[in-house]
Amino acid sequence: MKKTIFEQMGGTYTKVGDYYLPNLLPAEQEEQPIGIWGQRHLRYIKQHHKVRYTNLLTSGKLNSYLADIDKEAEDVLFRLVKQMAEREGVTEQLKADNQMEWVARMNNIRSRATEIVNNDMIYT
Repeated sequence: MKKTIFEQMGGTYTKVGDYYLPNLLPAEQEEQPIGIWGQRHLRYIKQHHKVRYTNLLTSGKLNSYLADIDKEAEDVLFRLVKQMAEREGVTEQLKADNQMEWVARMNNIRSRATEIVNNDMIYT
């Protein structure tokens, strides 16, 4: 029997009753946990980059792509917070002397770092 174009491209069929139906689902892939950054990026690409989302979903690479984005964003956030705290003199000594000042300044730093990660990695 001659192979169809679908079979030539690596596609397979499943017999259901008297009919052969194409297997259109991507191969099972290992599910990786997706954190807040990956979820934000997923929502963004679903709304604004539908073609990219569809391509990643149908190729079976969406989960690993989002897990990579999530890990990279978390690493960048941690590094930014650390660098900003050092540059602005927010130290453990300040934490011991004036906890409220330390919390206020760290919240400000974390907020700015989050904004940077959102603008540079998540919503692009």
